[in-house]
Parts: sequence; C-alpha cells; structure tokens
Amino acid sequence: MKLGLQIPDFTQPGGPQSLGTDLARVVRLADDAGFNRIALMDHFFQIGMIGPPENDMLEAYTTLGFIAAHTSRAQLLTLVTGVTYRHPGILIKQVSTLDVLSGGRAMLGIGAAWNGHESAGLGVPFPATSERFERLEETLQIAHRMFSGSEEPFNGQHYHLERPLNHPAPLTRPQILIGGSGEKKTLKLVARYADACNLFPSPDIARKLDVLRAHCEAESRDYDSIEKTAIVTLDVREGTGPLLDQLAELAGLGFASVIGYLPDVWSIKPVELIGTEVIPAVADL
Repeated sequence: MKLGLQIPDFTQPGGPQSLGTDLARVVRLADDAGFNRIALMDHFFQIGMIGPPENDMLEAYTTLGFIAAHTSRAQLLTLVTGVTYRHPGILIKQVSTLDVLSGGRAMLGIGAAWNGHESAGLGVPFPATSERFERLEETLQIAHRMFSGSEEPFNGQHYHLERPLNHPAPLTRPQILIGGSGEKKTLKLVARYADACNLFPSPDIARKLDVLRAHCEAESRDYDSIEKTAIVTLDVREGTGPLLDQLAELAGLGFASVIGYLPDVWSIKPVELIGTEVIPAVADL
C-alpha cells in the first residue's frame, strides 16, 4: 500500500506572509519521505468540515504548479475538481500543463461537485445534480480525447469543442481519478472512464466495491485495472497503531493506496513520523 498526502487547510501559524515558504517545506519533506501523491482540495472557499469559509483557501491548480517546482517524485492532483468549476477544455489544458512542467506527474481528479455555496459566492453556475453528472460524463469523454491527442470536434449536450487542440501533450497520459461513491451514477462512470476511484472508508465501503465490480462487469471492464484509493485521516497524534490497523483493513479489501489529511501538518513532525514509521510498515500490504 502507498500513502498520499492531502493538504486541505492553508490557515497556518505564519499566515499568508509565510505560506509559500511553509508549504514548500511541507511538500519537499513529504516528497522525500515517500508519499507517492500530493493532493489538494479544489474549492474556492474553505469547507465546513475543515473550517469556516473565511479561512485561507488557495486556488488549486496555481498551487499544484508551485508544488511541482518544489518536488520531484510525488504525483500531483486535486481531490477532486468539481466538474462545474472549469470548462473541460481549459481543465484538460491545466492538467496537461502541470504534467509537462512536473515531468509527467499530473493526475486528473474529478467529481460531480457538491458545494453550491462557494459557486454562488463567486458567480459560478451550479446546475442541478442530474445536469452536473451529464457534464461530468462529457468532461470525461473530452479528457480521453484530448489526452490521446485527438483533435476531432466534440459535440455534446452541454459542451461543444470545434478543435480540442492540446499542445504540448502530456508527457504521459494522466491517470483519471473519480471521487465519490454514488452507486447508480458515480461508480458507473468509474467503471466506464476512470483509472482510479476514491472512496470514504464508511461502514459500507465493501458493498461499494461490490457495486463497482458489478458496473465493471456490465461495462466489460477489468475490475482489477481500476486502482482503489480511499481518503483517510492520517492521525498519529496518539501513536501509529490505530492508523496501521485501519490501513491493513483497507488493504485487505483491495485498496492499493490512501490519500490522507494529516492533522498539524504544518508542524512537520507528523510528516516525519509517517515517513519513518508508517510508509515502510504498509509497503508490503
């Protein structure tokens, strides 16, 4: 099993004046410690489960470019971009640019979007759920087309691209990760379009995998070809034992990696502890 680091909170002791320096320090250490991915939430405002909307929130793709300049190993992604936040042609250009400038380390993390408050706040259209999923499927189709180098026009219900030119092309086709566990729509799109999925470790997570397996059978897709990832809290404040037990349980279900929020990440010590005690311990799971 491999561990990735998610950084969802940019409100830290030094404030905005030292945020660039502090973020560079954290990601360099995470990269050196063996975290295989570094992920950011793609939100305009902070979300309620982390803090109030007024807390500091950096724009995701600008920040991933900054992180790329301070790392050399970890894959870089959002967990995840809401489909309504960016026009798909521009989004694929952003991910492709990140891939080229990072030496082939970009992934596309995407989902159907859920936070209408921030969209309303900044005037970003936020259609009904059914339309967001329609847009998600079209965006996934566009991603496959543009990552492959095809310039064939795309004419969907919601998006029309006369010439989806994408130069420079990604160095390696970015993996597509879909976040979410909706059984009727999200997991069906995973089976149809994604290289990886990301689930919450809820009590029904095993059943979610069964649902995904059924969708894969319906789509004639190899279930094992989809990387199963989970988002967890990498909490080592009371020691590493409980976390190791949770990771072993997820590995037993078939999860190849987790991407985790690390409380008190700005103090550096938790990053070091994960690197020295957890990453080596789960490498063979």
